[in-house]
Amino acid sequence: MDIKVLGTGCANCRNTIALIEQVAQAKGVSVTVGKVENLQDIMRYGIMSTPGVVIDGKVVHAGGVPSREKVEQWFAAA
Repeated sequence: MDIKVLGTGCANCRNTIALIEQVAQAKGVSVTVGKVENLQDIMRYGIMSTPGVVIDGKVVHAGGVPSREKVEQWFAAA
């Protein structure tokens, strides 16, 4: 599962990455988490508020740190 966190490196972006990694480890899901910090690259995804989360090329979240339950749902669907 390829996950990208879109954002400029703010605390919410770092917290989102940490949450995704924690839930993936707890669920035993193998993920690759990358960061996209360039504003032009972020805008290509149509994200207007960060952090945004893209899983396997599909935007699944934008604006604010996602809830733990929401992240768990992403991995349940995988």
